[in-house]
Amino acid sequence: MSKVITKSIKMPDGAEITIETGKLAKQADGSVVVRMGNTMLLATVVSAQDAKEDVDFLPLSVDYQEKFASAGKIPGGFLKREGRLSDHEVLISRLVDRALRPLFPDDYHADTQVMISMISHDENVMPDSLAALAASAALAVSDIPFNGPISEVRVVKNEGEYIVNPSKNIAKSSELDIIVAADKDNIMMVEGEMKEVSEADLLEAMKVAHEAIKVQCAAQIELTEEVGATEKRTYDHEKKDEALLEKMKSAIYDKLYASVAQQTADKALRSANIKAIKDEFIESLGEDHEYDGFLLSQYFKKLHKSAARNFVLEEQKRLDGREFTQIRPISCEVDYLPSAHGSAVFTRGETQSLTSCTLGTKLDEQMIDGATEEGYNKFILHYNFPGFSTGEVRPNRGPGRREVGHGNLALRALKQVLPPEEENPYTIRLVSDILESNGSSSMATVCAGSLAMMDTGVKISAPVSGIAMGMISDSETGKYAILSDILGDEDHLGDMDFKVTGTSKGITACQMDIKVDGLSYEVLETALNQAKEGRLHILNEMTQAIEEPREDFKPHVPRSHKMTIPQDMIGAVIGPGGKVIQEIQKETGATINIEEVDNKGVVSIFAIDDAAMQAALGRIKAIVAMPEVGETYDGKVKSIMPFGAFVEFMPGKDGLLHISEIKWERLENMEGILEVGEEVTVKLIGIDKKSGKFRLSRKALLPKPEKKEA
Repeated sequence: MSKVITKSIKMPDGAEITIETGKLAKQADGSVVVRMGNTMLLATVVSAQDAKEDVDFLPLSVDYQEKFASAGKIPGGFLKREGRLSDHEVLISRLVDRALRPLFPDDYHADTQVMISMISHDENVMPDSLAALAASAALAVSDIPFNGPISEVRVVKNEGEYIVNPSKNIAKSSELDIIVAADKDNIMMVEGEMKEVSEADLLEAMKVAHEAIKVQCAAQIELTEEVGATEKRTYDHEKKDEALLEKMKSAIYDKLYASVAQQTADKALRSANIKAIKDEFIESLGEDHEYDGFLLSQYFKKLHKSAARNFVLEEQKRLDGREFTQIRPISCEVDYLPSAHGSAVFTRGETQSLTSCTLGTKLDEQMIDGATEEGYNKFILHYNFPGFSTGEVRPNRGPGRREVGHGNLALRALKQVLPPEEENPYTIRLVSDILESNGSSSMATVCAGSLAMMDTGVKISAPVSGIAMGMISDSETGKYAILSDILGDEDHLGDMDFKVTGTSKGITACQMDIKVDGLSYEVLETALNQAKEGRLHILNEMTQAIEEPREDFKPHVPRSHKMTIPQDMIGAVIGPGGKVIQEIQKETGATINIEEVDNKGVVSIFAIDDAAMQAALGRIKAIVAMPEVGETYDGKVKSIMPFGAFVEFMPGKDGLLHISEIKWERLENMEGILEVGEEVTVKLIGIDKKSGKFRLSRKALLPKPEKKEA
C-alpha cells in the first residue's frame, strides 16, 4: 500500500480545501482527490512515454464529468447512464484546458489526458472553481514535465465585497462573477460575466483571485516535494537540424519580413504571398534534396512568426496597415431575413455573422437535467462555424468544443441586458452562423445578436458590442504592442487574446487567454481601456442600423401576454380534465400555459396573431371575472328543472333562473317555456352568502305589466 499524503489549504473566508494523493487511481501517472465541503473531485493524468511521428503540438485532452451518483441522482434517458459530455461539462473542461496548455514545455508532444470526475457533490460548493486545482495537483504528483503548478478560483463582487469561491446562491446574485487561472507569478486566463461593471472593478477582482491562487500553488509545491515528484521524466520529441534552420533563415527571413511589411489587408493575398516564398525556397533546393519535409514546414512557420512579430514591434505597424487602436470597417444590417422574427448581418473586416432571433412559448424552453443543475432555460444562443467561413473543406459533425465555448461567451454577454423574466414571457433563441472568419467571430456574434434582438422587438436595456484585443511582446527588450480588433493571424502570432463585451455603461462579459509570462496589471489596464474605446466605437456603428428595440413585433411574430389570476380560479380556467383550456386553445388557436407561483396563478398566452390573442384573452378574463349583483349577462340554458332552469351566465358559472323569475305572469310548470341551449339574457339579482349560489332573473329585464282596473 502506498503512503497517503494530504495537504490542507485555508481559504480567505476560513473554508478548507484538502488535496489527497496515494489512495485512489494509483496506476495513473498522477492522481489526487480534491475536497471542499462535501464536494470531491478525482483528477487523473496520464501521458505517453513517446510522441508520435511528426507531431509539432501537444495532443492534450481534458475531460471534466459530473457523476450523477455524486448528487444521489439517476441519469435520465433510455440508457440511464452518463453519456457524452454536456455543454456545462465541456465549458468546465475548456476552462481547465486553457489554463494548463500554455505551461507544458513547447517541445513536449506526447499524448496527454487529464480526466476530472466529480464523485461527490455539495450544493453549497461550486465544483468548477476546483477543477483546475485538481488537474494541476495531479500533474504536480506525476513525473510529467509541467511548468506549474497553477490553480483557478471564482471571484464575485457582492454588495461591494469581493468573495473567493462563494456559494452558488451568492454567485447568482452578484454583479461580477469570474473564474481566474494563474500560477504563483502570472495570471493566464480569465472568463466571466458582469452587470455592466467598470474596468477597475474587473482588475481588482483579478488581483483578489491571484492572492488566493498563490496560496494554492504553494500547497501544491509542498505536495510535490513530499511525494518526491520533483524530478520529471526526460524526453526528446523534436527533430533538429540547426544547419537547415540557419540556411532557411539566411535565405528567406528578409523576404518574409518584406512580405509582412506590405501590410496587405486581404487575408488570402497575405497567405498567398507567404506561401510563394516557401514554394520558391523548396524549389531552390532541387528535387533531390534530402531535407526533412516536416522540419522544413516547422522552421518556415517559426521564421514567419518571428518576422511578423518583429515587424510589429520594430515598425510599430500592423499586418493589415491599421493603427494599433484602429477598428476594421464595419457594416450592419437588420431585418435581412424576411421570415425570421428578427435578424441582423454584422460584418467587421473579413469577419461576418448572420444572426437570427426566434421567439417561442414556454413549451420551447430548454430543459436542463444534470447532476448539479436542473430546471429550464428560456434564453438560448447557438454558434455555428462552418468550414466555408475560412475557405476550408471540413465535414459537419455538429458543434465542437470551440463552438460551445464561443456561443457561451456571447450568451453571457447578452443575457445581462435581457428584460426581467416577469416582463418577458418568451423563450428567446439566437443562432449565429459565421459566414466569414478572420478574427473574433464570437465578438461579431455578440454584436449581431444584440442587433437581431432589437430588430425583433425584444426590450433589451441597452445594445451590447464586443471586441477582441491582442498583444505582441518581447520579454528581452520589454517592447509590447496592444492591438485592438485583432486579425486571425494576430491571434495566432500574438501573446494574448482578450475578448471584452459591454454596453456604454460597462462590461458584461470577458474572456482572456495569455500565452506569455510576466504580464503586469498595468498592461492589462491599458488593454482594458483600449478595449473600451473600441467597444464604444463599434456601438456607435451599430446604432446607425438600429438605435433601440422596435416598438412592436412584426406581423408574423407570435404575440404573448402574461396575466395573474387568483389561485382558486386556476381550476376554473383549466376545467375538468383540462376541458376548458383545451377548448379555448382549439377555438382560438392560442397556446396557454398556467403555473402556480407564490399562491397565484400565472397565465401565459401565446398566439399567432393579435386576433387570436384577444379571443383567448377575452375567454380567460370572462372565466376569472367576478360576477356583480345588478349586472346583466347573456347566458345559455344548461338544464331545465321543474322549479326553473340553470343558466350559464359566465364561463364556468351557472345560476338558478327560478320559475318565478322567468316572466311576470305566473307559470304552473316549465313545459315549453325554455329549451336547453337557448340563449337568454338575465340579471344577477343575488348571491347566497353561505353557499355562493347565484340567483338570476329574466323578468327583471322585462317591462312590468300594468295592473288591470277592478
